[in-house]
Amino acid sequence: MKITGIEALKFGVVERAKATAFLADFGLSRAASDIAGADLFLTLNHSRVYLFDVDDPRLPAPFEPGSTLREVVWGVASAACLSQLAERLADDPSLSREADCLRCQDPNGMTLRFQLGGLRSVELAVAPINQHGDIRRVNEASPVYERGEPIGIGHVVFFTPDLATTEAFYRDRLGFHLSDSYQGKGAFMRCAGQGHHHDLFLLHVPGKSAGLNHVAFTVRDIHEVIGAGMAMNRHGWSTFIGPGRHPISSAYFWYVNSPLGGAFEYYTNDDYLTEAWQPRTMEHSLALFTEWAVEGGLDGHTRRQIKQEA
Repeated sequence: MKITGIEALKFGVVERAKATAFLADFGLSRAASDIAGADLFLTLNHSRVYLFDVDDPRLPAPFEPGSTLREVVWGVASAACLSQLAERLADDPSLSREADCLRCQDPNGMTLRFQLGGLRSVELAVAPINQHGDIRRVNEASPVYERGEPIGIGHVVFFTPDLATTEAFYRDRLGFHLSDSYQGKGAFMRCAGQGHHHDLFLLHVPGKSAGLNHVAFTVRDIHEVIGAGMAMNRHGWSTFIGPGRHPISSAYFWYVNSPLGGAFEYYTNDDYLTEAWQPRTMEHSLALFTEWAVEGGLDGHTRRQIKQEA
């Protein structure tokens, strides 16, 4: 059984016009929706973000109030994989089946849909990086990006009040692999044995209910992370934190506060793991979360840190 990654995210939002403007500025392409009454935005590999009104009865019940993510659609590699997954979830009371998909709910209250994967392969020109002893870019300048153009949906991050139970569900019922963990605090999980550092991060904060922390989108390189983040600031969207770097996954990042709920992240250069990787268990610390980071982001006009109001 192989889950291939995130195919789509479905949001219920309070301010529909503001949410559509945000997604367009974020670099997603608007497309004709295959779901009546929903707005559809695409990444380059055609992973999808759907917008519904927050009270649309077709959406699953929310796991937190207000604008938030309502369903995660995961791709599977084949019809046989879908059948195997149905067998593993056969005794789950939340399981429902259709001809071409399965639905269930995780212990955190998030609705999950599984269907055959259909993302596009994307070939992009990405300028190499020159490092000591490894010169790959010759007679070529690195690019400057005026905006972001996300390649795909990389991962989702949820607050969970019961980390152990939710982690066990993804590991034992869905076959996810633990990449790394914060002791009693968080679990970084990937949906296949070989893949990028995490497709899912479960975060436990004492007293914090279930909810959306952020969703993350892959971009070409560190230059696009910075260009995209500055473009969002030019459009008037506030930065949560970034640019910066996560030591635990090696990724460069920039988080922007989102009217869809939580934050939206641009990221690149995360670790790529195989079954040979041994998960690390670490005590959570700010230094582990961010080796370095700029609070408030960089102003798109002056190219300097945005000063926080006292």
